[in-house]
Amino acid sequence: MKEIILVKNGELVLKGLNRNSFEDVLIKNMKRHLADIGAFTFTKSQSTIMVEPENEDTDLDDAVDALKKVFGIAALSRAAVCEKDMADIIRTAKEYLEDELLMAKTFKVEAKRSDKKFPFNSPQICRELGGEILKAFHNLKVDVHNPDIIVTVEVRDKYAFVRGNNIKGAGGMPTGTSGRAAVLISGGIDSPVAAYMMAKRGIELISIHFASPPYTSELAEMKVMELLKKVAAYSGTITTYVVPFTGIQEAIRDYCPEDYFTLVMRRIMMQISEAIALKQNCQALITGESVGQVASQTIYALGCTDSATDIPVFRPCIGMDKDEIIAISRKIDTFETSIQPYEDCCTVFTPKHPKTKPKVQDVIDAENKIPNLDEMIKTATENVKRVFIR
Repeated sequence: MKEIILVKNGELVLKGLNRNSFEDVLIKNMKRHLADIGAFTFTKSQSTIMVEPENEDTDLDDAVDALKKVFGIAALSRAAVCEKDMADIIRTAKEYLEDELLMAKTFKVEAKRSDKKFPFNSPQICRELGGEILKAFHNLKVDVHNPDIIVTVEVRDKYAFVRGNNIKGAGGMPTGTSGRAAVLISGGIDSPVAAYMMAKRGIELISIHFASPPYTSELAEMKVMELLKKVAAYSGTITTYVVPFTGIQEAIRDYCPEDYFTLVMRRIMMQISEAIALKQNCQALITGESVGQVASQTIYALGCTDSATDIPVFRPCIGMDKDEIIAISRKIDTFETSIQPYEDCCTVFTPKHPKTKPKVQDVIDAENKIPNLDEMIKTATENVKRVFIR
């Protein structure tokens, strides 16, 4: 029995005349995710993309698992191909969905008839197939409101397809359709979640990580790379820039008032990140900040941070509490890695009593106490280490 995967592309149907270009990017991303599994043919049809394996031995379980992580897919399902013949549709449905039908207590049948020449209309298809399923599976009852399984028949131009319940996709927009941005990635819980959330809106990611050896260890950097791998499973390759930050942090410690340490550090991070982002054709920065979560994330402190950069700063976690952020981190499998006890540079020289209501000019004055800061920023920007995370 020939099987294919039917992909529903969700909000792309709202893109009007631009829809084809969005679907082309989606197919490109699907091909990338499936490259290690096998060769596939992709056919666009209305709001559905048919993914057909070119080799009968291709593992469709692996293919489905890979496609569940492709942004832009609202839902997907494995489907059996059959002839546009009512008897063949009934036979295929009973054979192909036998296991699911035996395990279910209730079902309903839905039909979509794109080929209007097919002699049965949609209600007739539902009635005929539903009756035959009831005859064959005595454990089942019809429930049109909340069934355990929905048996769907789609009659298209060349073939008919039979499938069971949809599998939820990653949703969002295809990566690469909404521009490019640089995410400031630490080893914590929030920034990988922020990266995932913006990639879900179609943004292509690069990442920037600040390392401060010997205050931060090689294990801390490895932890960050592992987090990025988990995000890259959804977003595709993430080019990562590791910034040498030790000298700047030591200068902040030596020349700035202690209660401004974190604020000055964040501003300098934003300046370095903006310089790298612009060189890499990025239109925005992304951070994992949430209002009020720590002292450097009060509304006053965020204003001081924003004043250090001229490009937009996206903060997708800004209105979320920690439990909400943790829930997403568990969903994308970054939580257990994030809580590994390796220090990142954000925890180096943390002030005992940080400013929670700073004024921008006061922070700038503290920053200006660092001698040769512009040269230090330039040197750090030019000496980044580049790593490709796939």
